[in-house]
Amino acid sequence: MPPEPSERRVVVTGPPRRTSRASGYYRPRTEIDEQTTLGHTYVRSLMRTQLRAALTVVAVLVLLFGPLPLLFATTPHARHLEWLVLGFCLYAPLVLLARWYVGRAERNERDFVRLVEDR
Repeated sequence: MPPEPSERRVVVTGPPRRTSRASGYYRPRTEIDEQTTLGHTYVRSLMRTQLRAALTVVAVLVLLFGPLPLLFATTPHARHLEWLVLGFCLYAPLVLLARWYVGRAERNERDFVRLVEDR
């Protein structure tokens, strides 16, 4: 039995075509602009990460400032201790906490923009 003739392969060359993405694909920015459910989810995730950072700061502040009235009540004759703690010892932790929060919020926003701009 003779072998079946196979079709001859042909190489087609030409300028590359620009292929667009599938028609069902939307960029996250489009989803947000059109206020779709997915866009709402993107924005909500940003809001959650920002809220998580804010609640962390509040928790640290409560732990930092919460025990101070108890400390001052147990040492009623140490007025200079109160001024020392309130006047000097709290500023460094507050500045560090504020810098951490701003850095965290900026990083969250940068990550969100990177997600939205599809980089």
